[in-house]
Amino acid sequence: MPRRWVATAACLLALVALACESGDDATPRPTRSAAAGAGGIAALGDSITTGFGSCLVLTSCQRNSWSTGNSLRVDSHYRRLLDQDSAVRGRAYNHARPGARAEALAGQAERAVRDKPERVTVLIGANDACRGGVEAMTPVKQFRTDVDRGLRVLRTKRPKARVLVVSIPDLYRLWEVGHTNERAVRAWRRGVCPALLANPTSTDPLDQARRDTVRKRIDAYNGQLAAACRAYGSRCRYDGGAAHRVRFTLDLVNPLDSFHPNAAGQDKLAEVTWRAWGRAT
Repeated sequence: MPRRWVATAACLLALVALACESGDDATPRPTRSAAAGAGGIAALGDSITTGFGSCLVLTSCQRNSWSTGNSLRVDSHYRRLLDQDSAVRGRAYNHARPGARAEALAGQAERAVRDKPERVTVLIGANDACRGGVEAMTPVKQFRTDVDRGLRVLRTKRPKARVLVVSIPDLYRLWEVGHTNERAVRAWRRGVCPALLANPTSTDPLDQARRDTVRKRIDAYNGQLAAACRAYGSRCRYDGGAAHRVRFTLDLVNPLDSFHPNAAGQDKLAEVTWRAWGRAT
């Protein structure tokens, strides 16, 4: 065979190998064999948990999820569990959905219990604060009711599963580090979290008050997430505010919306929240 064809064939094989590797990193495919039985991990939540924007397009990229992803770029909870027990392979179930608010948690939980997971992660609340203006934010009391309803499904239908409730990241911190960045400001003006990020460069007292209102609402939501987990009982762990304490920079969010965590940001969330499984609430 002529050398140029050998070289061409080698290149094609390399490309196929890369494509296969990319496919392996796709959303984990659950296996439901009789031998597998119950187990694995399920994720509930919103676009953060779907890995939205972490593959350089503004869509979900579940392989990079901090919770259930199997990408080599993110040391997710699923991959950490897999390191401990190979029987977990393929048993990662992501029921999170972009745009989901706390009211969607019960429906996600209903779908998750059918997978019979041994662990469930919950990260919800950013959209309850971000939708529309401050007047559209979910009232704190309603937020708690919605969270309790979702957790009740898990406690009733999957009582032995371990549940991890994760704090809402510090969205106000993103405004702090990004409002002087031209690219971030341009992205936010396309409608990203308008309750917080509308008029991001404004120093008007009304805009400053609006941002502070959103910041306080997220703090209140996190307080309710912690309380809901305590009420759940010994099978629930709260991350103790670990996700909220992450000092996000623009290097940890994707460059398209300057809001959702990129692969490095997802990896950071996985790192800080993983520790919470072994800590009491």
